[in-house]
Amino acid sequence: MMETLEGFLREYGYIVLFIGTFLEGETMVLVAGYMAKTGLLDLNLVILSSFAGTYCGDQLYFFIGRRWGHLLVKRTRSESWKRRTDRVMELLKRFDTWFILGFRFVYGVRNVTPFALGASEIRTARFVILNALAAILWAISFAYGGFIFGHAMDAFLEQVKHYQIYFFTGIGLLFIGLWVRKRFFSNASNASNASGASGVSDASGSAD
Repeated sequence: MMETLEGFLREYGYIVLFIGTFLEGETMVLVAGYMAKTGLLDLNLVILSSFAGTYCGDQLYFFIGRRWGHLLVKRTRSESWKRRTDRVMELLKRFDTWFILGFRFVYGVRNVTPFALGASEIRTARFVILNALAAILWAISFAYGGFIFGHAMDAFLEQVKHYQIYFFTGIGLLFIGLWVRKRFFSNASNASNASGASGVSDASGSAD
């Protein structure tokens, strides 16, 4: 089963990655970067596939926005979508080129930005060039993020091997301590209750 899964990932992993990043896929790129660390995928091809997917996807959304953007914005009834579109226009006005280069890293407007930019007055040639630069920056960042995470995990697991005896000893002592505490307080509570009941009984006998 494991060999079949590895074979599938080696043969079709880049296609799956392209489709995932075409739609969005930050998490998928991180996972692919980690898989490159394990040897299932090649890091350079992970970056290339991620770049191609996100670039083609955002170019498509841009051209849809250029062709039908104003009409769709005018007819939409989604207040949330309108607010995010207005937010994109505000950020574009304030930061211009820097926003186009970094919108993939901005939470909340990532998906609507290419469409909104298509409906704006930005020149197509300018967006094509800036989008390519932004896409390669995004792909490298997340792919290496997953790859570095893989190194960190390996280092962590290696440390765990050295200290696992102390870890499990500590867990054992913790459980023993909780057990002793439970037994001690349980016995003390029972003794207190018995003493209280005896005192009440004695008081009742004295009253008689």
